[in-house]
Amino acid sequence: MNITYRKLCAAAGSALALSTMAALSATAAAAPIPAYIKAAVAEPTRPDRDRQRDADRKPEQVIAFAGIKPGDRVGELMPGGGYFTRIFCRVAGPSGHVYATSVGPVVKRERPPSADTEPVTPNPCTNVTTDSSPAADLSLPGGLDVVWTSENYHDLHNAMFGPPDMKAFDSAIFKALKPGGVFIVEDHAAEAGSGARDTETLHRIDASLVKQEVTSAGFVFVAASDVLHRADDPHTAKVFELKGKTDKFLLKFRKPRR
Repeated sequence: MNITYRKLCAAAGSALALSTMAALSATAAAAPIPAYIKAAVAEPTRPDRDRQRDADRKPEQVIAFAGIKPGDRVGELMPGGGYFTRIFCRVAGPSGHVYATSVGPVVKRERPPSADTEPVTPNPCTNVTTDSSPAADLSLPGGLDVVWTSENYHDLHNAMFGPPDMKAFDSAIFKALKPGGVFIVEDHAAEAGSGARDTETLHRIDASLVKQEVTSAGFVFVAASDVLHRADDPHTAKVFELKGKTDKFLLKFRKPRR
């Protein structure tokens, strides 16, 4: 092998490494908002409390990024009070379905009443199935197009859910998705490089750790969106103190088609 050829190979290898790094940190351009998503967000039956949160949660943009569409089978993990469930069911429509699955903690903790506690509001949709599953033995319907979790992935690292086995948890999601299906993770951003250090105290998690965990289960990282990014969040406060004004990451992963 001559020197020139070796240089060309080295340059090609460097270019490949750079392109791989770029792919892993890719930030998606804002997706156009389909009419069916706009209509679901504008649905007059949505509670006023939900509408008041739209400015911070940006449902049109994040659902467009996720790619949820009419006819989809959507698995929503830890749906809380149903903020996104009430939108997903309208987007999926009568030919789709939403499976809203609560993940039960191992350790029950009594929390004092709070004015900020999100109430569970009845859902007028008929295409929603609710269920619950322990984190250690997550069970979801098969053939899903999308699995979604928002502001809750970090909780699964905490003591109340038992010793975390995130590979097993993410593998259960991988199994439930059809080939080409996507897994969306939205959560409160922690300081870069902090891993799971702040999940119990600040209720934040490092996006890099989430990428590492999810891809270890066989997923391919597709893109991130900065639609929920807030530069004014120093990542040092508890999320509850910021009342919806946290810096959040939004990640999309795909199950390979083969």
